[in-house]
Amino acid sequence: MKKIFIILLLIFMSKNSFGAEIKRIVSGNKSAKITIIAYESLTCSHCANFHKDVYPKLKKEYIDTGLAKIEFRHFPLDMAAFNASKISQCTNDQNLEILESLYSNQQAWVKGNTIDEINNNLKKFIKKEGFKLDFEKCIDDKEIEDFVLNDRIEGTKNFKVNATPTIIINNKKFEKSLNYKNLKKSLEKLI
Repeated sequence: MKKIFIILLLIFMSKNSFGAEIKRIVSGNKSAKITIIAYESLTCSHCANFHKDVYPKLKKEYIDTGLAKIEFRHFPLDMAAFNASKISQCTNDQNLEILESLYSNQQAWVKGNTIDEINNNLKKFIKKEGFKLDFEKCIDDKEIEDFVLNDRIEGTKNFKVNATPTIIINNKKFEKSLNYKNLKKSLEKLI
């Protein structure tokens, strides 16, 4: 009986408020030979630079060609990043559009002296960008909150993530300086 309760609890915890499993934000061929995991914080300027300088080349040469897929996992470093992670995950469609918009316009919403001011700027930004979602519902969604926090816990536990961005390639932590040249060298060895 105890095992059944635990199984039911785990199933319940992995569902969002719509009763569907929360989907990870992924780009690329789901059965690609190479799986890249990016642990990121939406308030991290290095993560924003990764999306601006490295990800487009990575997408063109490896993701769009079917050689690799990338999973974006949450590793919020502060409350603003935590709330933005919940917003990026809220549509539950694996789409990178909100995530990319938050990174490319990071300075537009990451401002304020309190979390309430930052949340207000985030809410205005999401509305201005035309994303159709219920901001308050997304921020208050306990299942999405647990999903985001579990990403952080698993990153720390499984890969010793302690900074962002941290890249994992086929379950091995990428230890070199994160630039496209170094990433490409590592990926070429796996093809």
